[in-house]
Amino acid sequence: MDEEYDVIVLGTGLKECILSGLLSVDGLKVLHMDRNDYYGGESTSLNLIQLWQKFRGNDKPPAHLGPSRDYNVDMVPKFIMANGILVRTLIHTDVTKYLSFKAIDGSYVFNKGKIHKVPATDVEALKSPLMGLFEKRRARSFFIYVQNYDENDPSTHQGLDLTRITSRELISKYGLDDNTVDFIGHAVALHRDDRYLNEPALDTVKRMKLYSESVLRFQGGSPYIYPLYGLGELPQGFARLSAVYGGTYMLNKPECKVEFDMEGKVCGVTSEGETAKCMKVVCDPSYLPNKVRKVGKVARAIAIMSHPIPNTNESHSVQVILPQKQLGRKSDMYVFCCSYSHNVAPKGKYIAFVSAEAETDNLEMELKPGIDLLGPIDELFFDSYDRFEPVNEPSLDNCFISTSYDATTHFESTVTDVLSMYTMITGKMVDLSVDLSAASAAEEDY
Repeated sequence: MDEEYDVIVLGTGLKECILSGLLSVDGLKVLHMDRNDYYGGESTSLNLIQLWQKFRGNDKPPAHLGPSRDYNVDMVPKFIMANGILVRTLIHTDVTKYLSFKAIDGSYVFNKGKIHKVPATDVEALKSPLMGLFEKRRARSFFIYVQNYDENDPSTHQGLDLTRITSRELISKYGLDDNTVDFIGHAVALHRDDRYLNEPALDTVKRMKLYSESVLRFQGGSPYIYPLYGLGELPQGFARLSAVYGGTYMLNKPECKVEFDMEGKVCGVTSEGETAKCMKVVCDPSYLPNKVRKVGKVARAIAIMSHPIPNTNESHSVQVILPQKQLGRKSDMYVFCCSYSHNVAPKGKYIAFVSAEAETDNLEMELKPGIDLLGPIDELFFDSYDRFEPVNEPSLDNCFISTSYDATTHFESTVTDVLSMYTMITGKMVDLSVDLSAASAAEEDY
């Protein structure tokens, strides 16, 4: 281990593994270490015995739940936008060859106490029970404007400068009511709270376009895809990529103490008495706790069930977004369900997650609106973790620290963080202008 590296990466969470892969492809000499004896860090997948050890303190799950090895329960459950930046990153790095994806059946929104399918196009808007007849026509006009909008073609802008007008102003031009605004902003544009209404409309329009383009990509019921065998496959795919390009991996390395020189710049990492020298360190917040601050807490429930979520058209995999306004909260709540159709549970079993940014100390009460949608539950676990963000100045100490995973059930915010870190580390942008059809072969249903 007593060698010199360009970058040492600490932790094998998804963010760290993507960066390790990207930096290795760039020709940098990378050493990747983790104090755990498994890949994934916070974003790992657990089998049933590991789940019981974590939450029940023993390794004897009930036999009626089926074989432990048939479970892959994600600790940070998130779907992948079919046309989004994670898919572009997977294709850019060729990690698609290590993974198989399958489309997610349904995308739903909670509105006035009921679950409804999210309309993503002008055609779906006309059929949606979320709106009355006249509102449907107004929503259809808005969807058509968004679908036709091209940032580089002023003739599609209808005289509106979306960098100057707010989302609220754009939406008001179409006369949409609060109810419609709620599902468009939270379930289509995937904003986490209502701050977007006072921000430039361009971001919301781009997010809506990404959603509808992702739905069209697989002609499925949702814009999301998800790896077979769960998200634990993703960090391992990027780890394999890094290894192919000469990256060195070491799991089960205790302590991993970051060393600094007299100027406060990172100069290496020590584990088990050996020090590897380096110019830069990339890590998750747990490796440099004195350079991060707590910014929130994620509350999560994990449920094992023997049926799909009611009112989701028997979907084997589904996302339900509960907008903040519907619950009187400051931020949204998310329900995520997957099953044996994605090889994350034995036949006939479903795994559902309810997650939200914690706003109280009573997790069980706080998550109740999401749990109430699930129907009968075989087993229920509650979990929470603090969210941290870096407070250091990377240009001074050469430490590049990722932000903790948020409560959202999709990956867009996660990969945005990764790509901005990549640019800080290398001074370059990742070229994501890729041929999206390159991923399609792996994504056909089995």
